[in-house]
Amino acid sequence: MSLEINIDGSSSVVKLITQDGNNYKISVNDEDYDVDLVEVEKGVYSILYNNKSYNVELTPGNKPKTYTINTLYNSYDIGILDAEAKYMKNRKSDDLDDDSTISSPMPGKVVRVLVKKGDSVKAGETVIIISAMKMESEYKIKKDRKIIEVLVNDGDTIDGNQPLIIIE
Repeated sequence: MSLEINIDGSSSVVKLITQDGNNYKISVNDEDYDVDLVEVEKGVYSILYNNKSYNVELTPGNKPKTYTINTLYNSYDIGILDAEAKYMKNRKSDDLDDDSTISSPMPGKVVRVLVKKGDSVKAGETVIIISAMKMESEYKIKKDRKIIEVLVNDGDTIDGNQPLIIIE
């Protein structure tokens, strides 16, 4: 499992390598750490690392997947950017008018292709529906465009960022 964690504006990639009871081997930006982690009460954790003890409190933030971590001396605001959050972020920022290729940021399955090569599509029309992470997403055109090539068919399994439709 891999997560991108943003801590006060700085980003780190955290991976769980192994777990045996309370003992975890994690990687933070490709540097490995062996820690002993125990939740001593709801939201309060005891961490042993290199024979030093750290206590942290994790409280939920105002938005989903955001938290505040409180230590003895400091507080840190964090946000977790996992696969689902990356997908939603990419879907919200999609602007099909700035690109000639339509692709899905996540692997999934083509539910339905609504256009064919040579079709002219009007602004707001859906050109393809993709199922990813148990959600169906409709990819719409924001300006009048022409379909140059359709690279997938209904029912195809796709990779993340795989070109699906080429538009003019």
